[in-house]
Amino acid sequence: MTKKRKNLLKQIVMYTILFIMTIVIFYPLLWTFGISLNPGNNLYGANMIPENWSFTHYKWLFTDSQSMYLTWYKNTLIVAALSSFFSVVFVTLTAYAFSRYRFIGRKYGLYAFLILQMFPVLMAMVAIYILLNTIGLLDSLWGLVLVYVGGSIPMNAFLVKGYFDTIPRELDESAKMDGAGHFRIFFTIMIPLAKPIIAVVALFNFMAPFMDFILPRIVLRSPENFTLALGLYNMVNDQFANTFTRFAAGSILIAVPIAIVFLFLQRYLISGLMSGSTKG
Repeated sequence: MTKKRKNLLKQIVMYTILFIMTIVIFYPLLWTFGISLNPGNNLYGANMIPENWSFTHYKWLFTDSQSMYLTWYKNTLIVAALSSFFSVVFVTLTAYAFSRYRFIGRKYGLYAFLILQMFPVLMAMVAIYILLNTIGLLDSLWGLVLVYVGGSIPMNAFLVKGYFDTIPRELDESAKMDGAGHFRIFFTIMIPLAKPIIAVVALFNFMAPFMDFILPRIVLRSPENFTLALGLYNMVNDQFANTFTRFAAGSILIAVPIAIVFLFLQRYLISGLMSGSTKG
């Protein structure tokens, strides 16, 4: 087989795999969007392309007095924004310390980060519940933010530390010769050069509250404090609930803020995803 035919065969296989993956990803999304446009509430009578489509369910989510969708949306945006911001702050500071400082316990601290990533979050749920109950942050959005921020540090700090290690130390030394301190080096040299990996950390921590159900289910109790995942689950989990089309409409709208943040950060994401994890 000639080289030209081999390249053609590779391209055919590659595009076939991409086509199959596109179908696997978009087919459920199209069904969900189609269900949300069906005028009725019954899931079994819904079609992916309804004949009499309407935006009734979207209107209900935002205008009906019985709907708490706007409250859940606001709660999720607050938790996502705060978790993303504070995670970036603490992760970058922690990663900078492990990358540029030499102190007792540094090596074992990195090992601890790796070990903590081996255990699922479910193992800590009982401890998280007791801790939040002790400090009075149970059924509180601030308690949820605290758990998200604390849980993001081990994995993300190790990732960002690997990216910081790729930045030449000569830049630090040149800045120190000009009289710059550690904080000035951190904010004027490290942060601007590490924008790609910081964008990755910000996006991942922004997405987590929108998709997480288990942690809000354990921490939150009051309906007015629910996040979107928990609120939509309870919408269809009631004994006599028949709101699957409304559930589909609410699920589709979850993607809007994530898409906006992704588009805002996309110029940094590709290089950030490919860096950090390869060196450390």
